[in-house]
Order: sequence, then structure tokens, then C-alpha cells
Amino acid sequence: MTPPEPFVPHPRKSPLTTPWEPIFADIRDDRWVLAVELREPHTNSRGGPHGGLIAALADNAMGLSCGVVLARLQIPSKGLVTVSLGLDYLAAAQIGQWLAFDTDFIKPGKSLCYAEATVRADDKPVARARATFKVV
Repeated sequence: MTPPEPFVPHPRKSPLTTPWEPIFADIRDDRWVLAVELREPHTNSRGGPHGGLIAALADNAMGLSCGVVLARLQIPSKGLVTVSLGLDYLAAAQIGQWLAFDTDFIKPGKSLCYAEATVRADDKPVARARATFKVV
């Protein structure tokens, strides 16, 4: 699968997401946008994207985006730990669609960082996520 510009292979690998590869990233000055082409390994028993996949990749995108903003504001951090994660599933996505996780709100702080993201399947919103991260 060749991703659309400006996506590149996601450079931050983890054991959880390895079975879902390839995962792609659009690394911007103010945030990271993650994406996958929906395939069978991403699905639940009904053939739609698994809610756990959506939650994990939304969490990943929001955490990386908070890290970018903290660095830009020169707020010291050795990383972020998710303390709260919530999702609203809005619509179904289908195998073959491009699923993108775009953080669209970040409120950084010295001890907590808040973020919200929209998950889109071929540009149609399919989920909204929000998270609170502890700044380490």
C-alpha cells in the first residue's frame, strides 16, 4: 500500500500495533496524524474496524501530538502516560477505506495535557476521542 502524500511509515513502533502494520504518520509542526488502510487484521467479528484499534491509534496520535506541543512550548517532559481515554463511535468504516486519526485540540500543561481527536474514514468522521495525559 502506497500512502498518500505526506504520509510516511510510522516511525514509533510498539508490540501492540505491530500486527496492524503498515501504519502511517503525517508528522506536522503542531501534531501527528496517524493512518491505516483498513484491512482484515483491523476488524471485529462483524467485519468493521475493531473499537480497540480505533481507541489505541487515537490514543497514540493524541499522545504524540501532546508531546509535539509540549516541546514547542519548552515544557519539560520525559514522556506522557494516558490517565483517561474516552471515545464516541459515530459511524461505521469499511475494509479498504483510509482511516485517519487527527488530533484537533490540545491544551498543554506542566502536569497534565488534554487532547481531542477526530477519526475519519475517507474524510467522513467515524469517531471522536478525548484523552488526558500525565506529563512525566
